[in-house]
Amino acid sequence: MGEQAVPRYSQIVAELRRRIETGELTPGDRVPSTREIMKQWGVAMATATKVITELRREGMVRAVPGVGTVVASPSRPVRAPRPAAAARPGTPPDAPSGQMSLTLGRIIVAAVTVADTEGLAAVSMRRVAAELGVATMSLYRHVADKEDLLTRMMDTVIAESPLPTDPPEGWHEAIELAARQLWDLFRRHPWLAPALSVTRPQMVTSALPYSEWMLATLHAHGLDLQSAFTAHLMVLNYARGIAVNLESEREAEAHSGLDSEEWMDTQEPALLAILASGRFPALSRLARAGYDLDLDALFEFGLQRLLDGLASLLEESSAG
Repeated sequence: MGEQAVPRYSQIVAELRRRIETGELTPGDRVPSTREIMKQWGVAMATATKVITELRREGMVRAVPGVGTVVASPSRPVRAPRPAAAARPGTPPDAPSGQMSLTLGRIIVAAVTVADTEGLAAVSMRRVAAELGVATMSLYRHVADKEDLLTRMMDTVIAESPLPTDPPEGWHEAIELAARQLWDLFRRHPWLAPALSVTRPQMVTSALPYSEWMLATLHAHGLDLQSAFTAHLMVLNYARGIAVNLESEREAEAHSGLDSEEWMDTQEPALLAILASGRFPALSRLARAGYDLDLDALFEFGLQRLLDGLASLLEESSAG
């Protein structure tokens, strides 16, 4: 009996794996998209999607919102769970076991790493325990439940970006600085925006300085405390509202194997068919000109319009 032919997708996976392992593609480098794989190897979309899915399963690549699929860092591979008593590589023979050396700090760092790398949906007590090489039940000696863990994760990452000790003198500069710092936090941790609740706010201690900063700044420039806090929530939820797209895009790309640009390409024929009716002339002109969605640019555009609105509100308050 002759040798069984290697599936086409396996051949492509092997080639891309070789490029990564030899350093031809280094951590952070973008790997060929599904569309590029289709063109380069002459395969169908389903095959190209299967290639990216397999590389993700192996932990060789990861999805980065707004960028695409990139080579994963060797320090964050997808690992199989280790036995609870197994020693970590490089641990001295007489070192305590994973469970005995378990700390709240290690648990939070592991959970944040999982969320940053694989998304909020991947975070579970079992998954974090597997990262640490301990029994799942051992985590409950340090955190009450998953909700408690999530609150501590948010507290930790927000605390990493404290506001300046001395705020700018002008309200415009102060509010702009805080808003951009929030956006940067959401950018670095895509799971943070959907995790934060506006209607049922969690007790995230490190977030209180942001509220105090916004409230004190606007109140000092003429707004009553009620209006100042409402303005604070408006700015916070504006940044959060755009940022939730980061995590949802990452999830959509992981499930479909297509980045946002590639997905839009699949929708283009249907859109053009609708626009051909002539019912939407403005949209037709825009489609011909092209539009590149940039979340950073969208955030900046909206932030400036919000600041313009706050300026008018502060002027009215001063006049009153």
